[in-house]
Amino acid sequence: MQINVFSVILIILAALIIAALIKAVLGPRFTDRIVAVNCISTMVIVFILILSWYLKAEYLVDVAIIYALLGFTANLVLTRILLHKDQTPGKKKHRKGKGKEQEEENP
Repeated sequence: MQINVFSVILIILAALIIAALIKAVLGPRFTDRIVAVNCISTMVIVFILILSWYLKAEYLVDVAIIYALLGFTANLVLTRILLHKDQTPGKKKHRKGKGKEQEEENP
């Protein structure tokens, strides 16, 4: 049995995807989860492209492009949710001094 370079690369990518999935589940902050999901999306795209080359199936390149567009859109939506989650109505944040944020009530 001959070990193919493509097989080794795909196995390494699968292990990295699993590690990023664990980080996405256990991440202490919401931003860590967003970064982990973005990494998973990128690695899946690379996985699909390598598989496309290995199987000589050009249609998988189209699938990877569509997956990239969907991943980018999902990343924008999650970032938008994060930004709106941090802003509470009636309160404005501004910085005072070094790294200290204070909240003020709007009149």
